[in-house]
Amino acid sequence: MKKRIFSILVLCGFLPVCAVAQQKSVAEAYIEKYAQAAVDEMFRSGVPASITLAQGMLESANGQSYLATEGNNHFGIKCHDWKGPGIYKDAERKGECFRKYKSVSDSYRDHSDFLRYKDRYKFLFDLDITDYKGWAHGLKKAGYATDPAYPRKLINLIETYGLDRYDQTDTREIRKSNKLSRKEARKKRKAEKAAAAAALAAAGNTVPQEVINVTVNDKIPEAPSVLEEPKPYRGIKMFDFSFSLSRQLYSVNGVPFVYSVAGETYQSIADQYDLFLKEILSFNDAGNDMELLPGTVVYLQRKKRKASSHVDKYITEGMESLRDVSQRFAVRLKSLRKINGFSEDHILKPGDTILLR
Repeated sequence: MKKRIFSILVLCGFLPVCAVAQQKSVAEAYIEKYAQAAVDEMFRSGVPASITLAQGMLESANGQSYLATEGNNHFGIKCHDWKGPGIYKDAERKGECFRKYKSVSDSYRDHSDFLRYKDRYKFLFDLDITDYKGWAHGLKKAGYATDPAYPRKLINLIETYGLDRYDQTDTREIRKSNKLSRKEARKKRKAEKAAAAAALAAAGNTVPQEVINVTVNDKIPEAPSVLEEPKPYRGIKMFDFSFSLSRQLYSVNGVPFVYSVAGETYQSIADQYDLFLKEILSFNDAGNDMELLPGTVVYLQRKKRKASSHVDKYITEGMESLRDVSQRFAVRLKSLRKINGFSEDHILKPGDTILLR
């Protein structure tokens, strides 16, 4: 009888360890499967691969959540302005709509775009690509999650599984440190599962690391704030304008502009730069009766037909007009309508995605 009781106690004592081992195995499998996708997105959008993987692991329960298995949604992104299919789940409210994707890669791409093209997340891209702690706290600050422990959970995942190694940008191949192949790692886990579980508990959740080869093919793009920031205009030719050299010209998307000051009108700026009123109104998609407020961007040449590279879309967050977007990115209003299939009387709503290229 005593022997039977002892056996039960021993079995119960090992159950938590086995559960930890199983959880580790599921997490490692997720990392192995999606590390390349996270790195690809880092080099496409500038979101650190460690953050993408940690969010994917946390939000999708390592790919095993209902949203992940039924909707390929690994980041818990809700429908908002989503034009595609939805999947419904009780969350903060009953029956909330979440985005449903054709593939997990679509979910990864949409997650990157969700962060890169919303103004409230743009400050994150000014952080160093290796500053995963800054990103984790910044995501909470910007409202990605309501859980006060969200940053700590992301940081714990990154540090437990060494995900920050995927943020390296000075190598074309990122490997896990102990040089085990995928096949060897799987064989080792299967043959020594119990021993590995005990070792995990004794080592304080240190995960054995196997090789995962990840290739990178491009450089990480500049932060949106850098790409969109007005720059001093250097393309001035003596015959382009007749103007006072004391006034600073700026450019967005290669198009020169000035900021208006109090008391100026489109007519006075046109006169200053030897332009016809009709020209300057056309350059700015402005009407004859449009008031010119101080600090307004006034373009001095025709805007481009598309935005600059790496600025391919914009997600509205306030009550903006399509002309506001046109002025912000120096893309012709007519071109934006054509690219997005909008009519002249189309009204934007917060959360609308505007293609810029």
